[in-house]
Order: sequence, then C-alpha cells, then structure tokens
Amino acid sequence: MSLTKPPSKTARIERAADASRPTEAEKAPGLPAKANGQDPTPTALPIFAKVRNYQGANRVRASGLYPYFRTITSAQDTEVVMNGQKVLMLGSNSYLGLTNDPRIKEAAIAAVQKYGTGCAGSRFLNGTLDLHIELEDQLAKLMRKEAALLYSTGFQVNLGVVSAIAGKDDYILADKANHASLVEGSRLSTGKTLRFAHNDMESLRQRLEQLPADSGKLIVVDGVFSMEGDIIKLPEVVRLAKQHNAAVMVDDAHSIGVLGKNGSGTASHFGVEEDVHLIMGTFSKSLASLGGFIAGDATTIDFLKHNSRALVFSASMSPANAAAVLAALRIMVAEPERIAQLWKNTERMKQGLLGLGFQLGASETPILPVYVRDMLKTFQFCRLLQDEGIFVNPVVYPGVPPGEELLRISLMATHTFEQIDRSLEKFKQVGKALGII
Repeated sequence: MSLTKPPSKTARIERAADASRPTEAEKAPGLPAKANGQDPTPTALPIFAKVRNYQGANRVRASGLYPYFRTITSAQDTEVVMNGQKVLMLGSNSYLGLTNDPRIKEAAIAAVQKYGTGCAGSRFLNGTLDLHIELEDQLAKLMRKEAALLYSTGFQVNLGVVSAIAGKDDYILADKANHASLVEGSRLSTGKTLRFAHNDMESLRQRLEQLPADSGKLIVVDGVFSMEGDIIKLPEVVRLAKQHNAAVMVDDAHSIGVLGKNGSGTASHFGVEEDVHLIMGTFSKSLASLGGFIAGDATTIDFLKHNSRALVFSASMSPANAAAVLAALRIMVAEPERIAQLWKNTERMKQGLLGLGFQLGASETPILPVYVRDMLKTFQFCRLLQDEGIFVNPVVYPGVPPGEELLRISLMATHTFEQIDRSLEKFKQVGKALGII
C-alpha cells in the first residue's frame, strides 16, 4: 500500500465485504429451516442477544484496517514471517530475545522426551513434577523470597492470588492502570476494591486514610505498566503501606528480564525486596515460555497451595514449558549483557522517535507508546507500517482510555541498530503521511 495515496475507504470496504461473504462450500449444510418463524440456531436464543448485536470488529474489518489475530508462520524473533514475507517484529514481549534460542528449545524437547507432553492433572493432586519444584526453588532464590508457586498462566496467578488473599472484610487498593488480570482477581475477591489514580501517591494516600486502621489492606500494582511503559513509584508505595499497615503485591510481568539485579524485577530495582510481600511474574515474556508464579513468605505460599482455586482446579504447567523457563532463567543470570543491550536498543529507539516529533508519554522502559490519540488513525498507522514491513500493536479502548489511543512498540535485546534505524525511517514516512508528525 502506498504511503502517499492509500486505496479509498470505499474500495477497502467493498473488498472486505466481498471477502467476508461465505462461498457455497463454506455455508453450513443441513441446517433446519425456521420453524414457526423461530431461528433454530443457538445464537437466536435470548442469552446470545449481545452476540448477535456485536458489530465492533466487523466495522473495523469492513474498513480493511482490522489489526488483530494476524497470522505469523515463523518463530517469534526480531523478524517474523507473515503472508510469506519477512516483517520486522516490534510488537513482541520477548524482551531478552530468547523465544527462538536453541538452548531453550533443546531443554523443552528433552523435557517432553522424559516427562511426556502434559501432567494430566492439577498440582494439588497428580500433577507435581520434580521439575516444578526445581523451578519454584530457583524463582524464590531469584526473587529473594522464601517460596514460590507456579500457575499455568500469568492471568491465573493474579486471578487466583488476589481472590484468595482478600476476604470480605478486607480492602484492595489498585492502580487504575493495572493489568486486566488484576482487575478480574479483584472482582472475584469478596473484598472491596478502591482504585487510585495512576501512579499517583497522593491519591493512594487519600484512599488508605479512608479505611479503618485495623482492616486488612492489600495494595496491588503493576511494576511496569504494560501500555504506558512507566514504572510504579514503589518506594513511595512501600512507605505508605508501612504507615497504614498494608501489604504490597507487585505484578512484575513486564519487569522480569528488564529491571533489577539479574532481571529480578521492580522490587530489586528499588532495593525494597523485603518490603514487598508478594511478587508475581509471567514466563511468556522475557522467559520464553508460558505460565506464571507468585513468590512470598512460605506461610502465604502454603495457604495459596490449598486455597487458590485457580491453582487447585487447573491442570499443572506442562513439562516443556517448565523446562524452557529453567533454561531461560540460567541464560538471563549468566548473560547480563542481554539486559544491557535491551536498554541500549531502547534508548536508540526512544531518542529516535522523540527526535521525529512523536509523543511517548511517561515511558521509562522498553515499552514505548507512540500516542496517536485517534482510533481510526491508530489502525491506519498500524496497517501502513505493516505494509512497509513493520509489525506494531495498536492499542485502543478498553486497553487505554478513549482519546489515548497509541501504537505500542516493545524492544528486544536481539534487535540490531540497523533494524531500529530502518523502523525509524518507516515511522517517519507513515507519521508524515498521516499528519501525526
């Protein structure tokens, strides 16, 4: 697609409409005809009214700008293959560039050969392997905590921990920009949730002062906020928590492999490990796998083992995933130059974008939000960049508030300066064509 003269909206709509019409072969055979004027298909039922009425995605598809569920036919690396073409990947969370590392792939293959492909049960019953115990021990050591506990996904960690810890007489104090998994964990809890303005310590203080002095209080925050790219003011959170007898839980999904000693996260970055009671992390980003964990004192971890429903009633982490994390942890600790290079790449990209006139907000990390502040232009920007061989992620409501739409760039340690400079040239071309810079 030309940057200076893209196809008209009408042409894109017509193309999309033609592509969306099913062929005769694709039409479902043998569906019964309507009886007494009633549609027999499941979506005709009243419960599916919201399904029938949902048109949000179709409206974007009709414009030819739909940016989700794009198919990749290669490994997640600095370049990926889409539609038979190589595309520079600037939308991956593989901060250390380990997802295609041969050492990690070999570890996963060896685990499958020894343990099989799955554990066929929950950790609580038949699904605990010595591999899980080894990984938990290594994570506890890295986080400087007494114990750690594995979950099958990062989302399940936040869902299962927050809902288990905060009871009906307790309070959850949550940053308004917290990840959706923390939001859902708070909703599932029987405690009361109070939200405070994003990274605003005065707002947190006011919320804490509203609560009974002797009540149970859990402050829950992201370490690095996944859309804004800024870092929680953790020393101030800890200071307020001490003043008001509150516990602190940090979601370090986007901090591990990025901040702290050996990539151990936000609490290490600020030197407040002892004052953060629970540290959560995921394996699907820097650690090149799938799953998550919570680290804390041994008594709390034991409580979660027996009371966190997201753990007790979920199948355990697969052997290949656990072995991949163990291998990634060893590499992360043994090769600190990866984290150093990640920050060099981040600085080069950040200064390049700022020099071109883009707005990056308060980002302090390898997550760089390029603010567009218009939904249609955000989708156009994303599509035009892809046509020029650059993959980025568009973020619109509810990922960000209306009017804060952005393109989310995330850097890897394995990106080269040549790749970064090439992407900056494309951002310049597209940004000027759309009138953003």
